[in-house]
Amino acid sequence: MNQVNHGPLLRKLALIIVLMFGFAFALVPLYDVFCRITGLNGKTADRPATAERAVIDDKRTIQVEFLAHADTQMPWQFNGETQRLSVKPGEMRQVNFKVFNPTDSTMVGQAVPSVSPGTAAAYLKKVECFCFNRQELKAGESKLMPLKFYVDPALPDDINTITLSYSLYDITKSKPAPALAQRK
Repeated sequence: MNQVNHGPLLRKLALIIVLMFGFAFALVPLYDVFCRITGLNGKTADRPATAERAVIDDKRTIQVEFLAHADTQMPWQFNGETQRLSVKPGEMRQVNFKVFNPTDSTMVGQAVPSVSPGTAAAYLKKVECFCFNRQELKAGESKLMPLKFYVDPALPDDINTITLSYSLYDITKSKPAPALAQRK
């Protein structure tokens, strides 16, 4: 009886399986890089933009809408002072968000931004944002948190309204991330 050697086939299959698992683990960081480069999925930069102002485009006005909500697991009250703002591309603007911790303990929150339409995310430049840092509030404490931004004049002409939405999450029990802890 003639036996077939399956060793080379098994090694190739094992290599394919290892590569598939490696690719699956690399998908999330690759997706984040892709979103950051293309501005898709509404992800904004997680670092401040430069404060240098672009030339203001007086011929154009963009409506910027602001949404704020706390996650269902986050008991804080979180809202923006401004719901809608008309801005000229290149014009530096500032709006404030208010947060209040009604609990009887110190908590830490993190705001996660999202921009719609997703392609506009690359053109919304945040110079200063509370979302760059974790926010700690003592029991009963409230805080006014600024957002300083401008819209890049290179924003495509077909975009007239940008919606910036913040979701606030309770991260009290999570360990500090080195990158976030080092940012001021």
